[in-house]
Amino acid sequence: MTNCFSLAIHGGAGVPPHAQMTADREGECNRALERVLAMAEAILRGGGAALDAVTEAVCALEDEPLFNAGRGAVFTVAGTHEMDAAIMDGRGCRAGAVAGICGPRNPVRLARSVMEHTDCVLMIGDGAHALGRDTGIVFEESDYFFTQERWDALQETLRLRTSGVRDEDQSRRHGTVGAVALDRNGNLAAATSTGGMTGKRKGRVGDSPIIGAGTFASNESCAVSATGDGEIFLRLSVAHEIDARLRLCGEALDTAAKRVVLSDLAALGGSGGLIAVSRTGDVSLPFNSDGMYRGWSIENGSRGTGVY
Repeated sequence: MTNCFSLAIHGGAGVPPHAQMTADREGECNRALERVLAMAEAILRGGGAALDAVTEAVCALEDEPLFNAGRGAVFTVAGTHEMDAAIMDGRGCRAGAVAGICGPRNPVRLARSVMEHTDCVLMIGDGAHALGRDTGIVFEESDYFFTQERWDALQETLRLRTSGVRDEDQSRRHGTVGAVALDRNGNLAAATSTGGMTGKRKGRVGDSPIIGAGTFASNESCAVSATGDGEIFLRLSVAHEIDARLRLCGEALDTAAKRVVLSDLAALGGSGGLIAVSRTGDVSLPFNSDGMYRGWSIENGSRGTGVY
């Protein structure tokens, strides 16, 4: 059992090249991350549960149009929204997830409803929406999720495809939000939410809502939330791979996380990153992309936010 909390959040690996990032925009992103970090810290400092801290952190990130989740979600190739989210409680490895939904203001709250009010882990479509209404989830009209910046990004992506040019802009390829936490009672939790990739095929589901790929938490090892090339994260079961390295190989968290992101993921041409916290309170935030919106706080230890 620990007497201190540890926390990490991310706004995705969808960061534009440094040369294209203005100082004003970078500052805006860091201030948004700072607000979310402070809010989640307050929950943990007040003796709150890791599960509540990651839920509220991801909700706040979903409400922030700067990041690709909830209100800031990107558009599919058809100009619609399909959002995915997952949450996992390290106590007994309970989990809930939703995929391909649009309507709930905060997809992560619907994922938590799946975990707490059903015997399912992953739900989609009308059944997921019905559960949300039954459990009091707040819904929004489609206009709420429209942002001009995301619409313009879709048009640019479609233009590049028509021209036969591969879209290498990581700000359109990657985009996810997430949080991981260890509370003062030694409990871990993780949550992840995403709008997916700009111009993605309708019906495509990435790693974010898949337990063991983009999201994982167990009090026996660690909590992980990932962001990046979802198909490769799925193929490598990235989040569970880190858990396995801690439990079965006795590796330190940072060693395991960096090996997976900088070696295993990169070997398959995948880019992105992740945030992780171990049962002993260590935090790791590796990425092999141009950057990753991130923040971290270790009680009585280091604290900060960053983009590159």
